Amino acid sequence: MNLRRDVFQAIADPTRRAILLLVASQAMTAGAIAANFDTARPTVSKHLHILTECELLKQEQTGREIYYHINAQKMKEVADFIEPFRQMWDDRFNKLEAIMKNYQSNK
Repeated sequence: MNLRRDVFQAIADPTRRAILLLVASQAMTAGAIAANFDTARPTVSKHLHILTECELLKQEQTGREIYYHINAQKMKEVADFIEPFRQMWDDRFNKLEAIMKNYQSNK
């Protein structure tokens, strides 16, 4: 039985996040992606497999080459999930900033 990987486990790895950043602007082959890392190509291939499995990357075959590109819809789902937490922290930091400014002006 092959369980699907969790997208948040996938993006927890710094190498996989770096791969996502690389292909965010343009589709790339596995070799072109691997050239950006100091790890063995099979290691990068494993990362690509995980990112593809959880649908953060899509594969597109052009001739003999397979190009990886970002799955914008899946990335939007991740961003939509995180957004309420970002807003919560922004609100907290804004309140803290207001308290600090008030404290500084009352000194």
